Amino acid sequence: MAVPPSSPLPPPPSSSSSSPSSRTFQPVLERIAEEIEHTPGSGRAADYIPALAARDPRRFGMAVAELDGTVYGVGDWREPFSAQSITKVFTLALDLAREGDRLWEHVGREPSGNPFNSLVQLEYENGIPRNPFINAGALVVTDRLHTRTGDAAGELLAFLRAESGNPELAFDEEVAASESAHGDRNAALAHFMASYGNIDNPVPVLLEQYFRQCSLAASCADLALATTFLARHGVRADGSRLLSRSQAKQVNAVMLTCGTYDAAGDFAYRVGLPGKSGVGGGIIAVVPGRCTLCVWSPGLDERGNSVAGVAALDRFTTLTGLSVF
Repeated sequence: MAVPPSSPLPPPPSSSSSSPSSRTFQPVLERIAEEIEHTPGSGRAADYIPALAARDPRRFGMAVAELDGTVYGVGDWREPFSAQSITKVFTLALDLAREGDRLWEHVGREPSGNPFNSLVQLEYENGIPRNPFINAGALVVTDRLHTRTGDAAGELLAFLRAESGNPELAFDEEVAASESAHGDRNAALAHFMASYGNIDNPVPVLLEQYFRQCSLAASCADLALATTFLARHGVRADGSRLLSRSQAKQVNAVMLTCGTYDAAGDFAYRVGLPGKSGVGGGIIAVVPGRCTLCVWSPGLDERGNSVAGVAALDRFTTLTGLSVF
């Protein structure tokens, strides 16, 4: 189903050399959804956040947003889910737009090679997280955005409502409370970085902002649309510029190398696009200059990435020939 309505659908492309530029993405998505439906399910929902544990790991939705705002989707593409770490892309962009390269003095741009909530590297690297997408790095980015706006979570929500065109987007208070009740590791990360002078705000304030940020509920359609500014090289839906072309390149590059926890190399190998996953089962991906995608399926692998989501993105780039390589 496409929004707005599209012309009659052609058959799916048969080889990776064909370009979808003159056709809709709908038949590609329908073919992927059919393949996923007939693939034995695997993975499990994130059980360390109790509010997410009950999600059916077999649910599946996928959306593609073109740069003019046209959206194609299949399955549960209109179903809101917990965005979790996907929101780290947007807080990174919002802070980078405000402080530019000064941000990189406080957080690195290298893959971590360790779990997303690891404490180990921080001590070796004097409280500077490896990248903005592991939990420690995201805490630093949220902290800096909060210092500059007075309400990091509110700034994120306003941005996502505007870019998605959905004024009903909201935080899920149950999920936020669940994360807060089981957030000892994130509190330890924040306190440890504060001891090195890399956190500005009181840790309880920062954690409240961070847990609200991660609890955002949005659909594949919402998140695909909200990500299109990265495919437009930093230009927002209203035509204003959030990031310079160089800054948009930076965000996409960090997504490619660090966006899927410590499986980023395998994701680049299989999918070939900048992407960011979340333990709610979602993954966003960017085809610069062409379109953005969001896929959702709650069944996760041992590294915290959606099993069906990665498989679907792999098939998308194979069927369309669209990748950054």
